[in-house]
Amino acid sequence: MSDGKTSRNRNTIDKDLDKFTYVEEATSYLSRSYVTLGFGFLFLVLVGSLASLLVAENSHWFLLTAALVLGGYMALNIGANDVANNMGPAVGARVLTMGSALVLAALCESAGALLAGSGVVSTIASGIVSADQFARPGDFPLAMLAALVAAALWINLATVIGAPVSTTHAVVGAVVGAGLVSAGSVALDGFTLIAIASGWLVSPVLGGVSAAVLLSMIRRCILRGDNRLAAARRWLPVIFATMAGTFTLYLILVGLPSLRDSGPVPVAALGLAAAVLAFAVSRPAVTRASEGLDDRNQSLRKLFRPPLVVAAAILSFAHGANDVANAIGPVAAIFSALGQDGIAAPGGGLLLPVLMVGALGISLGLLLFGPRLVRMVGERITRLNPIRAFCVLLATAITVLLASAAGLPISSTHTAVGAIFGVGFYREWTMNRERRQRLAENATELLAPPDGSEPADIRRRMLVRRAHVLTIISAWMVTVPASGSLAAIVWLLLSAAL
Repeated sequence: MSDGKTSRNRNTIDKDLDKFTYVEEATSYLSRSYVTLGFGFLFLVLVGSLASLLVAENSHWFLLTAALVLGGYMALNIGANDVANNMGPAVGARVLTMGSALVLAALCESAGALLAGSGVVSTIASGIVSADQFARPGDFPLAMLAALVAAALWINLATVIGAPVSTTHAVVGAVVGAGLVSAGSVALDGFTLIAIASGWLVSPVLGGVSAAVLLSMIRRCILRGDNRLAAARRWLPVIFATMAGTFTLYLILVGLPSLRDSGPVPVAALGLAAAVLAFAVSRPAVTRASEGLDDRNQSLRKLFRPPLVVAAAILSFAHGANDVANAIGPVAAIFSALGQDGIAAPGGGLLLPVLMVGALGISLGLLLFGPRLVRMVGERITRLNPIRAFCVLLATAITVLLASAAGLPISSTHTAVGAIFGVGFYREWTMNRERRQRLAENATELLAPPDGSEPADIRRRMLVRRAHVLTIISAWMVTVPASGSLAAIVWLLLSAAL
């Protein structure tokens, strides 16, 4: 009897200790949340101080300062929400830890925004709505300010509830909503909107098809061969060379105009030189890394870790170049409309100080708030390993890089998630086809269940969680009308107050 009481007492004590543990964990979590919020607030204060110095002589200094602070706030939210697209597959494949992934993403995001972000900035700043169509000159900067407020608030809400929405959708929808309510449909550029909407439809499909094709090529050329290690030594340097050549061409065409203007032949020569150099460096490195490995897929996955890290870095660079426009494109439009010399560059682009606000804001946002959504993209849609994650990241990077080079603000979220679905559905298709072929070759008699359904041995296996398809598509569909409606409300409030 006493033993029973002792056991119950111990259970009670254990439960009480668990409660204390939960309280400590909750307190630690809250303290970390307050610290990160404090750093974010400090960043916005510094941005406001910088803006007040830059625009002190302008009669619209308050509006310009508010625009730049809101641009910094928007950049924080983009970093918090979109880091999952860049580093989620690498973290889900257990190739990068959360900390190393965040640091790598921050560095590459900043480099992409500063070196190659101006092209898409001009599209967001002046390509969606035309300032000349506004009845009153002051309505255009107010519309852009309303778009910034609405998009930032919507992305902030999505991040809090854990939904990986498209920041591009939010910004473009907010700009369209503010433009419609302030100037009517005449202010919108129909051709630009059609091109952007087409990019939204094409990007997930192109990302999914590209990732499936890459995985198919790797399976055929490496994983399904008689000597897998020999095939890996032969093909992995080619993959490295392709990545290096593509990234070099993009960097020249988008981020280095002085080299771009030298002509197509020198540019192509530089891309080819980078590919040859990468091949020469990676070939002995792959040979050394493959020594001592056995001829199994599990061992070959180790060889894909370096290209996976490189692909993640390329994607972060591409994301910084493409999505910095979502943060500071409306800021560029406001500065240009209000005639602030020394900040607004010709064509609606921005010079270095404001580009730095977008770059640092995205990097700080992903460092402080980014881990919240990484596991949704990296683990919950389908199972990833280094080979599959590499295909996802490289396919996404290629798609976003091409869009950035064309000045088209597509959704990196759509592209990355589409690539993950492409890999998952391709694996489903090949696995179920191979299982049926093996069963047919073995001519095994399969007993059908009494209810008339398929035998368990040949029943289709599901490798992609269908529930997430509906959830993600629903979030994508809601973002544009929600941010547009919110921008219209904000514009009405601002116009009434000012």
